[in-house]
Amino acid sequence: MKSPGPRPLLLTATLCDPALARGYDKSDWECLVWQSRAAELMAQLHRALSAADVLRLAPASAQRHLELASMIAVRHASAVQSELRFLQEALQPLDLPVLLLKGAAYRALSHRAAVGRIFNDIDIMVPKAALPDVEQRLNWAGWFPLHTTPYDERYYRQWMHEIPPLEHKNRGTVLDVHHTILPPTSGIRPDPQDLFAASVALPAEWAFFRVLAPADMVIHSACHLFFGEFHRGLRDLYDLHVLLTDFSVDPMFWDALVERAQRLRLALPVLDAIEQCQRIYETRVPAPAIRVLRRAAVSPWPRSIRAWLFDHALRPAHESAFGRSTRMAHWLTFVRSHWLRMPLPLLVYHLSHKAFVAR
Repeated sequence: MKSPGPRPLLLTATLCDPALARGYDKSDWECLVWQSRAAELMAQLHRALSAADVLRLAPASAQRHLELASMIAVRHASAVQSELRFLQEALQPLDLPVLLLKGAAYRALSHRAAVGRIFNDIDIMVPKAALPDVEQRLNWAGWFPLHTTPYDERYYRQWMHEIPPLEHKNRGTVLDVHHTILPPTSGIRPDPQDLFAASVALPAEWAFFRVLAPADMVIHSACHLFFGEFHRGLRDLYDLHVLLTDFSVDPMFWDALVERAQRLRLALPVLDAIEQCQRIYETRVPAPAIRVLRRAAVSPWPRSIRAWLFDHALRPAHESAFGRSTRMAHWLTFVRSHWLRMPLPLLVYHLSHKAFVAR
């Protein structure tokens, strides 16, 4: 039996090979529970340990924590389904395409990536021209903008790929309404109509909604993580691992993903996602796909620096995995995320406003 390795890798090593837990002592189990809580992967860990018939070996306290997390995840899934019904009721009169993104899409598809997932918000995408009507219908249904300043309004509506987040006045659920998958200020502008045209209809209960095509779903998830920050990095990467593993059943998937990533000029985040999935979750990826993406991916950040950055940033936010270098990596990913999404003059203006004016 292989060793779980250093403590920072305890959670991911266990998710990859739950049988390792047969040799864990009480301190290992305690560390594992806290790491999984910090990474929002407790319910996924519960499922993996149960499937391998090793959860019964855990201390009673660890079992209670993991079982409770699994119950909470089931409630989250049920709540998301209820919210989707409310959304359908609110938006159906507009007769326009509504794409579900990320967790909501996984839930509507009953995809394995939704199992055990904690849903922090619901993401949808609609045509940009329809945003005024969509906002109006959502306001009538009880969704209103979270507390924003005039600057925040301008930031979202002029520069970002979504409107300010909406919160339901009674249920407190948060809704992000997108009109594309990347901020226009990033300089990379995938055609939203292309994404809508390639999207996939959902069956039966969720037939009103659509979801991104498999390759586009992976690309969007990769962009969300590797153009953003990493406070839920391990969980988002686990989503990608599950998506890649399941979509790989289709022999045409990898060719479609590589071609699509090149066409959309998004080979770099897809390459980063695939390489980190391989490193952390042992995802199986065909070597030719990686070779093509490496040739197409362009980054001013040297590969060695990116490797160090991702190694530290993609760790559970727990003292067993965190240190000064990890905090530095998270600060750098914050700077990098803004640098990727904004040209330098706008970035300086935005960070200056946040640092001085907003404060």
